[in-house]
Amino acid sequence: MKTAPIFSDNMVLQRHKNIRVFGSCSGREQRITVSIPELHASAEAVITDGRWEAVLPALPECDCCTLVVACGAIQKQFSNVAVGEVWLAGGQSNMEFELRNDRHGTDELRKCADENVRYYYTPKVSMLGDELTAAEAASCWTAASETDSVAWSAVGWYFAKELSRRLGCTVGIIGCNWGGTSASAWVPRDVLDTAGLRPYLDEYASAVEGKTDAQMIAEYDEYVAYQTEFDRRVGECYAENPDISWDEVLGKCGENRYPGPLGIKNPMRPCGLFYTMISRVSPYTVRGVLWYQGESDDHRPESYYELMCALIRCWREVWHDDGMAFLIVQLPMYSCDGDTESMRWAFIREAQERLFRTVKNTGLAVTLDCGEYNNIHPADKSAVGHRLFLQAMSEVYGLSDRADTMPPLYGSHEVRNGDTMVVYLDNPSHCLSGNDSCREGFELAGADGVYFPADSVEILGDQIHIKSEKVKRPVNVRFKWINYADVGLFSSNGIPAAPFRTDNFCKENKQ
Repeated sequence: MKTAPIFSDNMVLQRHKNIRVFGSCSGREQRITVSIPELHASAEAVITDGRWEAVLPALPECDCCTLVVACGAIQKQFSNVAVGEVWLAGGQSNMEFELRNDRHGTDELRKCADENVRYYYTPKVSMLGDELTAAEAASCWTAASETDSVAWSAVGWYFAKELSRRLGCTVGIIGCNWGGTSASAWVPRDVLDTAGLRPYLDEYASAVEGKTDAQMIAEYDEYVAYQTEFDRRVGECYAENPDISWDEVLGKCGENRYPGPLGIKNPMRPCGLFYTMISRVSPYTVRGVLWYQGESDDHRPESYYELMCALIRCWREVWHDDGMAFLIVQLPMYSCDGDTESMRWAFIREAQERLFRTVKNTGLAVTLDCGEYNNIHPADKSAVGHRLFLQAMSEVYGLSDRADTMPPLYGSHEVRNGDTMVVYLDNPSHCLSGNDSCREGFELAGADGVYFPADSVEILGDQIHIKSEKVKRPVNVRFKWINYADVGLFSSNGIPAAPFRTDNFCKENKQ
């Protein structure tokens, strides 16, 4: 009888919800029990096909207790267990971004032991097998400390620190993320086997056609060896000349082969990380998911809304929790030298807002102002963590008014006097302020669908009046519909207005 690797000393269990405790067994076990003696809670497991699962009753918060799993004469006891709030930090590299690399990371690490936050780092292994088994055996929950917290998600840390202070309980973060991954890597195959999402599978099938498993593994291992040396040379180039262009870097260092050949060992492949990471930590009871991802799906933005709806639905099923919260980070501004595509991230942002508007128990952390030109990994994650915390306060815990936590969002529009587009924003209880870059972000289009920059932008409470000399009879308006620009328009709660376009706007009710 074994417990799943995520169960260890120092773990955090979710308060006020049924707690699922699970693992594997030989099939010969007759009775497995789980208990928390200090809280007088116990349950007997259901054993099916080599897997067992027990469901403890909902419990109040507790900073230190013991979880006991027993099977006959065999007993496992986990110590220093807390019952508090648990969130999974999912996505790609900006969620993976480690606290030690954060702009304020050194200061945060020096004093983090004073915070009531714990972390479980889901092992990053791309294939099932001995390597994953060994990595899981070495994994465990850790409490915040200057040495143990260096590789924690910076976004997860800032969120958890603020949440713990506000709620007065232990907060646990399950880091389950991998840089560079599409959302398609985090769902099982049947989720992608639909008309709108099948291109992810078709692309993979074409890339591996005719290759054996051994070939795919050998190809990926060769790539890793090459890319490790390439990355070393790139680091030296930037150390010598921080202003060197990427083309100059490639001239000195050779071909950049990232993300490597698709195959059964490449973590970027569709579905792979669902089996090696998500299925290994689910259905560990959590309050919800913090999701920072989308950069690696910008080549297929028209599918992103459908993909994320499918992911959320799938994860809620495997966690047995239809109400599991999903707090989504809307991508910040980003572009780089030589980028010829200027709008793909705008479409991803639109899909992310649509998720918030249409899928129940979701939140939207608008972070337009948190980006950096020429840096896809902005170094300051504190604002991202804070805005996720604000979303949790109003959308999950009901402890804050939405006027204090939400960004200004598009509400409706009308054409006035034939030539003036008037936009009404939701969340009008905060005054708006804008600068010149705000005006530069508005564009108008007539019946021909051709957009031109606004010449006049006037902010009047929750209304914005927009004109353009080149569009005498406006039909549609869009705002910050671009990968990168200065933000310019904020509400008094310090959150920037979300980008929008009216010609494809969806304002459905949450399902």
